Amino acid sequence: MTVTAPERAASTVPGGPSTSTSATVRGMWRGGRGMVLFGLVVIVLAALTALVTGTSTEGRRLDPADATLTGSRALAEILGRRGIRVERVSTVEDVVRLDGPGTQLLVSSTAYLGDDDITTLSRTRADRMIVGTVPGLSTLAPGITASGQASVRSREPRCDLPAAVRAGSAFTGGGALTVPARSIGCYPGADGPSLVRSFGTPTVTVVADGAFMTNQRLAEDGNAALAINLAGAKPVLIWLVPEESRAVPGAGHASAGDLVPAGVPWAVLQLGVALLVVAFWRGRRLGPVVVERMPVVVRAAETVEGRGRLYRARRARDRASATLRAASAARLAPRLGLSGDATPDEIIAATALRTGQDAGWVRSVMYGPIPADDAGLVALAGHLDTLERQVREP
Repeated sequence: MTVTAPERAASTVPGGPSTSTSATVRGMWRGGRGMVLFGLVVIVLAALTALVTGTSTEGRRLDPADATLTGSRALAEILGRRGIRVERVSTVEDVVRLDGPGTQLLVSSTAYLGDDDITTLSRTRADRMIVGTVPGLSTLAPGITASGQASVRSREPRCDLPAAVRAGSAFTGGGALTVPARSIGCYPGADGPSLVRSFGTPTVTVVADGAFMTNQRLAEDGNAALAINLAGAKPVLIWLVPEESRAVPGAGHASAGDLVPAGVPWAVLQLGVALLVVAFWRGRRLGPVVVERMPVVVRAAETVEGRGRLYRARRARDRASATLRAASAARLAPRLGLSGDATPDEIIAATALRTGQDAGWVRSVMYGPIPADDAGLVALAGHLDTLERQVREP
């Protein structure tokens, strides 16, 4: 039976009722230990003050010096190892200083740039790579505009651009772009391509979304190859990361934090401290819960590995493949809007329609023959995982 510490701490005085020895905060204060509670309140107050006034540790998206999931430090290091000199700059003046025929300018944000800055960038001789449908896109990439929205997922290039053809499928989307004359579009969606390259002087490349360049996505599909082919087209890459301090007053780019009145954080802080004080005052200090130890604890990973070894020892590729396919079909059916008793033909048709894959290939993966060897079983697992990932991310 599981009991709590207060139940064990209760003592019974002969001839009288049982009395709990669990102390309350009020009892601690009366007992001369109020200074301990006061010290705790001061520590909590100091911690909350540090949280309110401290700087944010979140990374900046597509920053070549940022090692978080949304940064692009991995791409910058790969380019450096391939002989590409990556120059991270934060001002338009630095871009002009490094500008030249053997350079390429990468712009992923113009939120802190004014109209004059964008005009200056459009006059540089360097080739330009614009990531995202940023403000000022029509100036930096004449003729290329946003024409719609598209989900970000794994897509095939379906174009003749060598940089995209060599990379293959990539995690792209985020928007659709127009394709002006002397241009080529890749990775199309329903409303248009998500990558457009305009051949001129200079060459301008626009990608609707830069998720494939982040540290989180770089190792997936052909993302690394596409990012290297696009960003490493010239010996010098000028990577512009505008600083927040360069925000233009009245430009309309204030963040949500800038719109909050200065007294609001302190009011929230005072309410938090008051809530903690009330919680300590009304709370009751409980001891640790007494639990019974389980005789045996088996990790789920060990169970899966053990079953896999049994399948392999008996060469039961038929049961293993049937289990993988049944589990995949059970997970796909609700995501496709089908009931639990959907027929194989219904699941195949819905999966092919959602993913764009050939229905015959989907049938061979989900209901095909038993793999002939272990390598075929591993390949089958990979194909099933690909189908589920494409259904999850339409």
